[in-house]
Amino acid sequence: MPGAWNTDAMDVTLPELPFPLRTYGPDGNWSYEDGRLTGWAGARQDRFVPPTGEALDPASDAPRLLGAPEGDFQLIARVTVGFAAAFDAGVLYLHVGDREWAKLCLERSPDAPTICTVVTRGRSDDSNAFVVDGDSAWLRISRTGSAFAFHASKDGEHWTFVRIFSLGDEESARAALVGFLAQSPVGEGCVVTYEHIEFRPNWPQGLRDGS
Repeated sequence: MPGAWNTDAMDVTLPELPFPLRTYGPDGNWSYEDGRLTGWAGARQDRFVPPTGEALDPASDAPRLLGAPEGDFQLIARVTVGFAAAFDAGVLYLHVGDREWAKLCLERSPDAPTICTVVTRGRSDDSNAFVVDGDSAWLRISRTGSAFAFHASKDGEHWTFVRIFSLGDEESARAALVGFLAQSPVGEGCVVTYEHIEFRPNWPQGLRDGS
């Protein structure tokens, strides 16, 4: 679907994905053209519940574009972030419930582009995996049954295992929404692009062998 859309809760399709997507949260000015999905995070937009116990601000949110794949899958994209401030990020996002979600991020954390993950079960954890060169990296979310895995890659060929986890009960995990998120928690906003988007209807053959 070429061109741009700018609306709340609108179903859209990408040719690479076998399921429709819908916009959530603040307006991300999402657009798609020639295989490139683009989204914009506004100033101080993020989804994170501090583990120190502060409540999530109801106004705290970030633009998301999500859909519900069936069965086992891998969702892959090459993510490029227009870094301007600490913690700006392009994200592959997984949503199971209002306080159950996970993020696989290419994030400026805080001084260097870094692969980071967040898993929220009421409150959020936050973990850095490894630093990458430049403003782009490949990200992959996978599901089998009620288990999820995060991988990242510098070239889209050799994948580094980041984490495996469960989220929600089996029924909610199988109904999870997955897709794309842009964030700028402390900055004035940033642009994120997703290219080489790919969907595979299976679980990776090996989690730690680079496949």
